[in-house]
Amino acid sequence: MLQSKVKSLLDAGLEEDDSLFLIDFVVGTDNKIKVVIDGDNGVTVTDCIKISRAIEHNLDREEEDFALEVASAGASSPIILPRQYRKNIGRKLEVQTETTTYEGSLIAVEEGHIVLEWKAREPKPIGKGKVTVQKRQEINFSEINKAKVVLKF
Repeated sequence: MLQSKVKSLLDAGLEEDDSLFLIDFVVGTDNKIKVVIDGDNGVTVTDCIKISRAIEHNLDREEEDFALEVASAGASSPIILPRQYRKNIGRKLEVQTETTTYEGSLIAVEEGHIVLEWKAREPKPIGKGKVTVQKRQEINFSEINKAKVVLKF
């Protein structure tokens, strides 16, 4: 009962800002509610507070004892939904498929797939030494096992 009530409050809170979307939602056996959101333009503390209030202010603590955590998907969190790729265009991603791991700049998000580009050193076609070549790979969403932003410090 608590889960369905919280889910409807959460959905209502997310409808108020269509740039925000749900990544994960769990209600534990001890009534610990955990919500993870992301946004097309990122997520601010104010966004988390807004979603938290949409839930918390509409639940009666006299009826249900609960703990609530609303968080944003962190920078090191895996990319789960196709919608999350758009805000990462221009960033370096590591994308794992069943057979290969690619690391390159996300240059496009298109219907059903992403496009990565990177430079690689390959042997010269003729003679000794190596040459730098531009690589490009389209990867279907259905082929992606795991994807994350590569953070540089």
